[in-house]
Amino acid sequence: MVAGKRIVWGVAAVLFLAATFVAGFVVATLGLGPAVSISTLSERERQFSERMTSVSLVGQFTLTGQGDRPAAEDRYDIENVEKLGDGRWRFNVRMRHGSVDVTLPVSVPLQWLGDTPMIVMRDYAIPTLGTFSALVAFDGDRYAGTWQGGDFGGHMFGRIEPQQ
Repeated sequence: MVAGKRIVWGVAAVLFLAATFVAGFVVATLGLGPAVSISTLSERERQFSERMTSVSLVGQFTLTGQGDRPAAEDRYDIENVEKLGDGRWRFNVRMRHGSVDVTLPVSVPLQWLGDTPMIVMRDYAIPTLGTFSALVAFDGDRYAGTWQGGDFGGHMFGRIEPQQ
């Protein structure tokens, strides 16, 4: 009887630890956790965070891999960006391109090339949208990069403008 109780408690402990791990993984993947305090950001990180508050990325994207098409309008309305830690940033954004119009927090890896922030994703899952690879640089009032989602990809480029 005592051995049976130990097994039950052991299984319960393992299930609890597994559930805790899965919950932490989901929170980290979705970018739902708390942001790093702005007071702890480096100067370039603080400037990027301030620059990307209440702005819109307004530009175009190209599509290759499906009968190459000319550039189409692209728009991302960014409420703000927040550092989550370990090179991950959350973009609280409304995305509008093609037939897609969705608002959600998107957690992405962000790296720095000198003072230039760049989204650097390789086969990165974005909940509700799919798995993508992208390299996108932010330079002053412009952005530009490449993207790939499955068999389709292309370029994206445009201006960073204050929201109207």
